[in-house]
Amino acid sequence: MSTKIYIALFSLALSAFAIGTTEFVLVGLLQTVASDLHISITRAGTLISGYAVAIAVGTPLIAILSGKVPKRRFLIILMAVFTLGNLLSAFSYSYHLLMLSRVLTAVAHGVFFAVAATVAMDLVPENKKGTAVSIMFTGLTVATIAGVPLGTYIGQHYGWRATFGVVAALALIALVCNFLAIDKIKDQSSTLHLRDIVKIISNSRILLALLMTALGFGGTFSLFTYLTPILEDISGFSASSVTLLLLVYGIAVAAGNLAGGKIANTHPVKNLRLVFLFQSVALLLQILLLPNKMLTIAGLIIMGFFAFMMSPGVQAYILALSEKLAPSAKDLASALNISAFNIGIAAGSTLGGYAVDYLDYLDTAWIGAVMVIAAMLLAIINYRLDKQQNLF
Repeated sequence: MSTKIYIALFSLALSAFAIGTTEFVLVGLLQTVASDLHISITRAGTLISGYAVAIAVGTPLIAILSGKVPKRRFLIILMAVFTLGNLLSAFSYSYHLLMLSRVLTAVAHGVFFAVAATVAMDLVPENKKGTAVSIMFTGLTVATIAGVPLGTYIGQHYGWRATFGVVAALALIALVCNFLAIDKIKDQSSTLHLRDIVKIISNSRILLALLMTALGFGGTFSLFTYLTPILEDISGFSASSVTLLLLVYGIAVAAGNLAGGKIANTHPVKNLRLVFLFQSVALLLQILLLPNKMLTIAGLIIMGFFAFMMSPGVQAYILALSEKLAPSAKDLASALNISAFNIGIAAGSTLGGYAVDYLDYLDTAWIGAVMVIAAMLLAIINYRLDKQQNLF
């Protein structure tokens, strides 16, 4: 790949970093926000699940309505909306206003990833598409390494509103980078027709792939949403130690994401069968590891490495599948997969919330594992159907 392409991919990754920080930083600030707004932990958790629902609903709708907008211009508009949404979060003094700001930010988030994923894959040769997506998603994983711990630190020392102010500044920098770098790419726009939309949403193969994405991603968030209170109340760490622990988790996530990108360069769903298997085992191990303070770091490394390894694979797979089954609606397929990611986040964090309310914090681990095992079964089914239909 040329230097020009790497610069464009870096610009997209920088945007993904700001976006990922916004989505996940509340995991580290859940108790801080709950205390400041005088709400329960589980209600604070709805700021994460509500964000995910807004992405799930808003992303395909905006993608359909904006098909004629050139991609470069659209990416810049989306980052502008994202920046404004974070500024509103920084000035929110009630749960409802914060939720409104999160919804606004979430819609820009989801559509940005849908468009950016297709841009990244269109930049590179066929055998590098998985790598291109993983480079873009590296911004998301670096957000878990640096963004979430840094945002948690800022929120604990200067207030959670300061965290969103810093994210807004990062988003503005990313907007400028997109403006300077993406103009090197040929603008593309596409018009979605009703028949394309029907072809996507009525295709059983694509629906199976989307369900696989939702279950795989959701399994991680059953536990991840409540990771901070688990580390404090179950593992016995102080609040000041959580930032460092999230950093360890984020480094493991980045390593797993890069490994997932290499895996996705070949038939993605073939390798996803094993990725989901290891992810489910990693979640179940937390029941044994997290209650032991000495073993918690090992648990975080294992869980983090497999937590988002599936991300490049499922994104590359849905785009490859749509190119075979509905090539004129590839952008919509990408948008729907982003929705599936976030339907999974909403479902996983909601089920995790029920476990916290009615069972125990560690029950979030086996609930997540069950979701991931279901995703593994769907990966097996998808792979067999691909072979039967000679799609790849």
